[in-house]
Order: sequence, then structure tokens, then C-alpha cells
Amino acid sequence: MDCLICKDLERAFESRHNDYLAARSAAYYRVSTELAAYKNVTMERAKSDLQEHQLVCLSGAGVKTSLDQSVIL
Repeated sequence: MDCLICKDLERAFESRHNDYLAARSAAYYRVSTELAAYKNVTMERAKSDLQEHQLVCLSGAGVKTSLDQSVIL
């Protein structure tokens, strides 16, 4: 991908995904799932933003990202 927007959106998604995984694995997750749920929503928004951009991006056309294969617990 040569598109700067694609790269920025990919980094944002990866960051949000890591935040979500950290929240899910934290000790307090067993007590309150609210933070993990919030992190999940922000991660899904970042994923959606990236996917929407890739639909219209000329440089990203035909490039399959790891998003298509990601598994969310």
C-alpha cells in the first residue's frame, strides 16, 4: 500500500486492537467489562474506517489486508 491514508488507518486500527486485547487480558476485566467493551467499539470503528477507505482507495485496490483475517475474541 502506498496510500498514506491507508497506512494511517491501518496503524490506528492496530493500536485500537492492541488496546482492546490489553483491556481483555487485564485483571480488572473479570470485575468490569465496561472498559473492554469501549475499547472494542473504538477498535471496530477504526476497522470500519479503514475498510471504507480501502473500498474507494485506488492504491489499495486488490490488496487484501490482515483485517480480513483478524479474529476478535
